[in-house]
Amino acid sequence: MPLPDLNLLITLDALLAEGSVARAAVRLRLSPSAMSRALARLRETTGDPLLVRAGRGLVPTPRAIDLRERASQLVQEAQAVLRPAEMLDLTQLARTFTLRTSEGFVENFGAGLLARVGEQAPGVRLRFMPKPDKDSAPLRDASVDLETGVVGTSTAPVLRMQALFRDRFVGVVRIGHALGQGEITPDGYAAGRHVGIFRRGLDRGPVDEALAPLGLQRQIATIVGGFSTALALARATDLIASVPERHTASLRAGMHSFPLPFFMPEITVSMLWHPRVHADPAHRWLRACVRDACGGLPLDSPAGPTPPANGLPG
Repeated sequence: MPLPDLNLLITLDALLAEGSVARAAVRLRLSPSAMSRALARLRETTGDPLLVRAGRGLVPTPRAIDLRERASQLVQEAQAVLRPAEMLDLTQLARTFTLRTSEGFVENFGAGLLARVGEQAPGVRLRFMPKPDKDSAPLRDASVDLETGVVGTSTAPVLRMQALFRDRFVGVVRIGHALGQGEITPDGYAAGRHVGIFRRGLDRGPVDEALAPLGLQRQIATIVGGFSTALALARATDLIASVPERHTASLRAGMHSFPLPFFMPEITVSMLWHPRVHADPAHRWLRACVRDACGGLPLDSPAGPTPPANGLPG
């Protein structure tokens, strides 16, 4: 069965509201003959004359009277769907946003983000989820609204992204550790016992790749899957953890941190979202809150247009 011409709803609404072909034509900026042809199509489609001659005017049939209010409501709803989104009233916004974040994000930026959201939109709730991998499916299927992390080669090209801040790796040891005193050399760093932070079955990461041109190799005493676990072990042992500085600021409290004694490129942490929600006013507001909570792009060099891909877990 062919679909009806939905433009006829607008014509029907005008005819039933005006009760006149001539006035309905003026309302829709059509010629009287075009409106007469539209009325003929409506009569054929509905199987009812709708408007019938009574003296010098037209009167609605019972079916037309029954349709008048429904047609008007449908036209108003259609116009509301198609008009641009109205100004977002944050005080009335009631919504739950799901954020999938890299380890350390909530510990370092969660409190500031929650404060901004709570102050501007008290009816909004944030749900934080861990990010065990870089699979983009949760953003595509709408189970996740926003994601943070380092953009990698496996990131779906369809996703929208924006850089949040730059970060760099630092070494971290317990207070009183031998590396907490005096100058640290690449050889001295590599000679210590390390906790490796690897995922997906890997046994080396960006730190090992940076040491390789120097002919050095770390002694990996244990392997863990996240920053917090690595730092907990380093805090209680003589192990050395190498972690992103900004991402672990809160987790490193009470420990000794030092710049790595060899060159490692900075990493860029970004937020990612699906194009489906790009124009959504509430989602745009959420993205602005995340940017504000992360404080822009600190460290020494500005971010380029494309966030670099590298081996930061998560």
